[in-house]
Amino acid sequence: MRFKVLTFAFLVLVLFRTEADVKPAQIFTSNMVLQQGIENRIWGWADKREAIAVELNGKIVKTKAGKDGKWIVRLPEMDYGGPYKLTISGKNTLVYENVMIGEVWVCSGQSNMGWTVASSNNADEEISNANFPNIRLFTVPNKISAQPLEDLEGGEWVTCSPETVGRFSAVGYFFGRKLHKDLNVAVGLINSSWGGTVAETWISSETIREDTDFSDQWEELKTIDFGDYVSVKKKEISEMLGEFPVKDEGVNEGYNQLNFNDSKWETINAPGRWEVKYPNVDGIGWYRQSIQLTKEQTLDDALLYLSRIDDMDICWVNGVEVGKSNSYSDYRNYNIPASVLREGENVIAVRVHDTGGGGGMVGDGDEFYLKVGGEKIVLDKTWKFKISEVNTRSISIGPNAYPTLLFNGMINPIVGYGIKGAIWYQGESNASRGKQYQRIFPNLIKDWRTHWGLGDFSFLWVQLANFQQPVDVPAESEWAELREAQTMTLSLPNTGMASAIDIGEANDIHPRNKQDVGSRLALNALKVSYGKDVVHSGPLFKSMEVDGSQIKISFDHIGSGLMVKDKYGYVNGFSIAGSDGVFKWAKAYLEDNQVIVYSPGVKSPVHVRYGWANNPDDLNLYNKEGLPANPFRTDQQ
Repeated sequence: MRFKVLTFAFLVLVLFRTEADVKPAQIFTSNMVLQQGIENRIWGWADKREAIAVELNGKIVKTKAGKDGKWIVRLPEMDYGGPYKLTISGKNTLVYENVMIGEVWVCSGQSNMGWTVASSNNADEEISNANFPNIRLFTVPNKISAQPLEDLEGGEWVTCSPETVGRFSAVGYFFGRKLHKDLNVAVGLINSSWGGTVAETWISSETIREDTDFSDQWEELKTIDFGDYVSVKKKEISEMLGEFPVKDEGVNEGYNQLNFNDSKWETINAPGRWEVKYPNVDGIGWYRQSIQLTKEQTLDDALLYLSRIDDMDICWVNGVEVGKSNSYSDYRNYNIPASVLREGENVIAVRVHDTGGGGGMVGDGDEFYLKVGGEKIVLDKTWKFKISEVNTRSISIGPNAYPTLLFNGMINPIVGYGIKGAIWYQGESNASRGKQYQRIFPNLIKDWRTHWGLGDFSFLWVQLANFQQPVDVPAESEWAELREAQTMTLSLPNTGMASAIDIGEANDIHPRNKQDVGSRLALNALKVSYGKDVVHSGPLFKSMEVDGSQIKISFDHIGSGLMVKDKYGYVNGFSIAGSDGVFKWAKAYLEDNQVIVYSPGVKSPVHVRYGWANNPDDLNLYNKEGLPANPFRTDQQ
């Protein structure tokens, strides 16, 4: 009996101590960097009305926890220095070692921000040389939430070393490394990023609910029961498809065969994402189309061009496999032996596996075709279509399911931590909505500034890199429109943009050259945030003047002068149009730090575009400091 009483008393004491323990927010750990030159907020939880004392470098600030148990103190401004001990005392005492006062930056966005040092150029060398104990790294755990969370589920500050840097954001690290070297101060980097995410998921509910494009989704989010979400979505998909297929049996059922009867299948347009007709469905889908060939058209080998498919595919013609690819960025050029073709009906069957996000035979703004001999047969845009397997990703809540989910889970818990600014690499997932991005991106910046309460802190971003195959003739471009929206956001105060238009990769949405990206961001920080006399931007369009059949273009940010990376001095990437709005490639050259543009096919030019493509490919206009000219257009402003 006495043993039971003692055990009970011990459990009560343990529970009481657990409840009474002071618990700071997870963002505060040993090795952290606190922001120089501001009052740094330190906060956490304890018993209600518990007395709290926080001490750093001989300065003590005291407070009491509120009725809700939350407490917050503001440490007085401090100059660069350290290492220090930070002590937090209540009914218990916590000591954090190796604390520095320096420059703190949030690094956020999608996969190009999350891309690690270990996956970047010269990774082994970069990692082995990463002995920078005064660069500190913090990675925010991935987390979605319908409501703003008060704290993170994990994470800790670590010193930068060969053992820690490989897993960290490459853009963040290379940015911080340049700042550390140039300023000779401690730098803290907080990586809060998630691959494939849209901008609106990083915006708070206070802002997103006022946006008419997202207000309905926000209202719906308030009614969502995350615990019941899977069953609700499974029911919705079952009603949409007439079933909920869990395993692809297409080959066994003969979907790839010439004589399969697809008359009961639905139809869908391609090129295009299948989400247009089947929203929020990932998995496996089958496309079928028949084409008629004459006997003469079957005598030679043929080429089937299907542009880009997201993500993976296997293609059959008349039941014979003719090609497959495992990459969304590959361009499908499948050779078809003449022996496969037949006079009369021929059937193309494509099995597409979409692992997440947009999926299907998405194309790249071009046509699908079959080339036989010298003849090009453009495929019909209407295909027979069937979803044969639904990925469970389709019935789970991902970060893009609703707006504000990642602000709630990955930004709100660190709001208030003292920072100098933020760097941002995102936009690929919003590329099809460039006009909308003109609004939501600046709203995101203003939203974060409002929540942090530090005024117009510096916000710097990476403009989308060149990606996909270059075009043969001037055309419209979603990625160019998104870049335009990013450029327009420079109208906000204390902002900067690092161009990556010359360092992308046509076949990979994740360029490995993160060193130049980080360095160019750091140039913006040195200029915008620290007032250094550096050239931080490539040439930006300033004005144009029509002079007969020529257009003369002037630029801002020319540094010590414009230059062309071409031994003959020709400037690439320009197109011009007359009043008919039809753009044609133009010739261009430098004259007195202006670019003169003209085209024999446009006698009376009205508008000019530069680098207006998903992948302009061969742009060669720079300032002499080596920063590339920014893409632009004058026909829509």
